[in-house]
Amino acid sequence: MKIGLISDTHSYLDDAVFEYFKDCDEIWHAGDFGSLEVIERLQAFKPLKGVFGNIDAKDIRMIYPENLRFQCEGVDVWMTHIGGYPGKYSPLVREEIRKNPPKLFICGHSHILKVQFDQKLGLLHLNPGAAGKQGWHKQRTLMRFEINQDRIENLEVIELNPRW
Repeated sequence: MKIGLISDTHSYLDDAVFEYFKDCDEIWHAGDFGSLEVIERLQAFKPLKGVFGNIDAKDIRMIYPENLRFQCEGVDVWMTHIGGYPGKYSPLVREEIRKNPPKLFICGHSHILKVQFDQKLGLLHLNPGAAGKQGWHKQRTLMRFEINQDRIENLEVIELNPRW
């Protein structure tokens, strides 16, 4: 399964996303879509999984949950917008993540691209950074990776044009 991972679009969807994700089987959005238009464009392109972010209005919160936990090719995946990172998980997820850690934990919110393995919990943490133009980040980023049976493989970081 080839996955395109994106977050923090804040109502802006770069056309380059469609080229980078053309060979993906699904797109996963880790919150802060910003508008229904972003959702509609992604859904028309590929199957879309997502969670709402703190800037998403009620219309988006009615479509997507705050937390999404699912199985993909034998990998337990948990996606949320505000999740923190290994050693500093958000109080909103900390208790559950310690009791029942997923194999892959995905979040957005920080606009900081991060790939980190949590040795203590045995999980891979991914944050694709921010793909939109809103925020303090200078470089807009995405990720692509594959899930093959129970393995996460071929992770790529994609840099879009800078946000200005």
